[in-house]
Amino acid sequence: MGPGMSTATGTGAEGAVGAVSASEDTKPVVNPGESQEVKPGKRVSPAECETCKERKYQDGSDEMVSFKTAQHISPTEAGTKVRAHEQEHVANAYEKAAKDGGKVLQASVSIHTAICPECGRTYISGGETNTKIEYSHEEESPYMKARKKMDAQMLPGMNLDISA
Repeated sequence: MGPGMSTATGTGAEGAVGAVSASEDTKPVVNPGESQEVKPGKRVSPAECETCKERKYQDGSDEMVSFKTAQHISPTEAGTKVRAHEQEHVANAYEKAAKDGGKVLQASVSIHTAICPECGRTYISGGETNTKIEYSHEEESPYMKARKKMDAQMLPGMNLDISA
C-alpha cells in the first residue's frame, strides 16, 4: 500500500479510501470516498477545492425566474438545477406566446461546462435558452410590409428555365 492509504472499510473519515488517519491530521474529510492525494499540476486534492466550494450561480436575464440572487449549488446538484432553471425560461416563452397570440417556433437549451482551475474537475458553468416566437400581427407591421415588397421586387426573374 502507498503512503496515506487505509485498509479499513466502512463509512466515515477512517473508512474512506485514501483517508489520512486521525493521528496524522485532525482535518475532517470533506468528501468521503474522494482522493485526498494532490495530483501533479493541481494545488489541492479534489476533496478540498475552495473554488468549487465558493462557486455561485446567478441569472442575468430580465425574466422572473429562479437564481436572481447569487446562490451556491453543490457540484453534484448543479446539472439538475441549471436544467430546471433553463426550463423555466422555456415555459415563460410558451406562456408569453400564448398570451400575445404567438407561436413558439423553436426553443433550445444549452448547458455549458468548464474545468475548475484549482482541482481540475469538470463542472456545470451555466446554461442558455434560445427561443424564437412568431406573432401573427407581425405581418401587419410596416417593417414586414416593406420586407415583403422588397422580396417581391427581387424574386421575379431569379429562376429562369432555359429548356426551350
